[in-house]
Amino acid sequence: MNMAVAEAEAAVESFLRHIDTRTTADVAICPPYLAIGVVGEVLRGSRVALGAQDVFWAEKGAFTGRISAKMLVDVGVSTCIVGHSETRGRFGKLEVPESTIGYFAETDETINLKIKALLYASIAPILCVGETLAEREAGSTDAVIAEQIVGALVGLDPSELGPLSIAYEPVWAIGTGQTCDSAEANRVCGVVRAEVAKLCGDDLAQSMRILYGGSVKSSNAYELFHQSDIDGGLVGGASLDPEEFSRIVMSG
Repeated sequence: MNMAVAEAEAAVESFLRHIDTRTTADVAICPPYLAIGVVGEVLRGSRVALGAQDVFWAEKGAFTGRISAKMLVDVGVSTCIVGHSETRGRFGKLEVPESTIGYFAETDETINLKIKALLYASIAPILCVGETLAEREAGSTDAVIAEQIVGALVGLDPSELGPLSIAYEPVWAIGTGQTCDSAEANRVCGVVRAEVAKLCGDDLAQSMRILYGGSVKSSNAYELFHQSDIDGGLVGGASLDPEEFSRIVMSG
């Protein structure tokens, strides 16, 4: 939840000026809902895709304040984040009163419904999974990741999941300045790939993009992106700085 419309427009224009057109990296920008239209116009004709930060699973109805996949298609969105730790109410750095955590009530069931809605609308989902600090300290990282993947993909046929990417975002590294060690990030991304292989077959697991998110910045991007099981990044705070974001993209 950053940048008013004019700020977002200026930031994306600056990013496009800084990014080297020779890069082969696939890039998407997921602005807040109100800036999607303007940012989409700025991106028109570029190689950068337009994304969204969330979606609601119903096509229409009495769901005040929600945005459907059909609405996202209408403004040119081609990819969408689902199940981010913050929509799940799992914060690395808590910036709201603890009593309001229940407001952020995403579950594996709602994430599953959103993925189905996005796939039906031909929008590529980016599924976020990750563990809290308490879960990591308890040694349950791998089990938490597996449970989240299973819950998100229930009822989906492997043949439908070609457009899906999965982003591993250790909750304790989001907005805290902490970064998961690159070797450990790679290990957990390998756990993600192995779980996909178990559920959907090795072919899909090997072709699926597994991303890392959690305090990604230009100083660590190269090392992270060149790990064997990390195919790219889900960049948060660093993407607000157009020059820094362009350096991260070029690190790939």
